[in-house]
Amino acid sequence: MKRVLVAMSGGVDSSVAALLLKRAGYEVVGAMMRFWPDLPPPSLEGGKPRAWESCCTPDAAYEARRVAELLDIPFYLLDYREVFEEEIIAPFLRDYAQGRTPNPCARCNTFVKFGALLKQARRLGLDYVATGHYVRREGLALLRGLDPHKDQTYFLWGTPKEAIPHLLFPVGGLTKPEVRKLAEEAGLPTARKPESQNLCFVAGDVRGFLRERLPLRPGPLVDALTGEVVGEHQGASLYTLGQRKGLGLRKTHLERYVVGIDPEANVVYVGPKEACYWGGLEGEEVNLLAELPEEVEVQVRYRTPPVKAKVESLKPLRLRFQSPVFAVTPGQSAVFYQGERLLGGAVIRRGLYNLAGLEDPRALTFS
Repeated sequence: MKRVLVAMSGGVDSSVAALLLKRAGYEVVGAMMRFWPDLPPPSLEGGKPRAWESCCTPDAAYEARRVAELLDIPFYLLDYREVFEEEIIAPFLRDYAQGRTPNPCARCNTFVKFGALLKQARRLGLDYVATGHYVRREGLALLRGLDPHKDQTYFLWGTPKEAIPHLLFPVGGLTKPEVRKLAEEAGLPTARKPESQNLCFVAGDVRGFLRERLPLRPGPLVDALTGEVVGEHQGASLYTLGQRKGLGLRKTHLERYVVGIDPEANVVYVGPKEACYWGGLEGEEVNLLAELPEEVEVQVRYRTPPVKAKVESLKPLRLRFQSPVFAVTPGQSAVFYQGERLLGGAVIRRGLYNLAGLEDPRALTFS
């Protein structure tokens, strides 16, 4: 009998993943990764709870354990606090300090769920690790989840290629309503549990989290085309490319977007919307699950459709889009597809071929 470690979060997707594997005849072991600290931090102003009080909590572990008891499978709470701090939170803060906008969920899948957790499964003598991701696996290929509204391949581009034979995604061929129906029919307590929309270590407001953890100071908002100071920012690390709201611009410069960030000089550059469109990108930390063809589909944000792109070079990775893309943001993920198949991805180092000729606002000199 094949043995599988199911990463259980206390949510409905991972609960149903465990249910389906048990029904399929696997020997199932449930596990939850503990990320929360010993003592929850104090509440934010206004009584709003911090992330550790609303997500990835002892309450979630209790729900996961209840599901495991109903399914009659063993359940373990694994201490991953140190790994999570080193692999997720520290790089997250470092990226923002460098003027980048990171994708911690993709990094967590790479280094924690399919890195550290897979090693733990092997130490326990288990054959597979399973999660509640909406992803399909066919042989060594990862395919988009059947439910287009829930597909999560975008966050799995960094999966080590050698790990794929040891991964199972039981709900990838189902829709979300089907998953909830299975949970209700089985009497699982997580059947109607709402989905978490926030980063597990941030209570909704990323800016508030950054203010607590990074040294920030106000500085100038500079028009990248003219060099004019058009406002004041509250800390360069609080801004991201393509941002329009919350800039505090003077009334004559309201139609401006963030087009560049220079944290060393503590300057945030703004410009017209045209300056936010890029004809290509350069990537780093490339992870390929299959050989890239000359033309791929690339997706630079989770909720935006992919665009066709020509692969100009692999070292360094350079792509040219078939049509311009808005806010190609350093630190975010560029994920490659061929149809439904996930080919891999990279961290965006910088955008290329800016429509306004603004390759790097930090390199501009103004007359």
